[in-house]
Amino acid sequence: MSIVAILFMLAGAFFFTMGVIGFLRFPDFYSRMHATGKGDTLGAVLMLTGLALYNLHSGFLLGNILVSIKLMFIAVFWFLANPTATHALLRAAFDSGLVPWTKDGKSVIEWPPK
Repeated sequence: MSIVAILFMLAGAFFFTMGVIGFLRFPDFYSRMHATGKGDTLGAVLMLTGLALYNLHSGFLLGNILVSIKLMFIAVFWFLANPTATHALLRAAFDSGLVPWTKDGKSVIEWPPK
């Protein structure tokens, strides 16, 4: 079971790393938020799942099971809350007039609408 837990945590660390690389490499706010939002969500859920499994490594005692259940509740909350927060940030940026980056420099959408 500890090998499976370690694999989950390594996969989570991989997605966190890819989110950071996407944040550093992408050109504008929207694509950076996309990379970090997706990477953080999946990385955190995988890490917390790995921690919950690793916590059960020392036995299926009541305390260990309760801690693992709490970790999974945190993972579910993170899975629901992080995309919602990312969407709210992106919507606020778009409403404030921040236009997405394009190669040719032309606006993707005319904002504000006429």
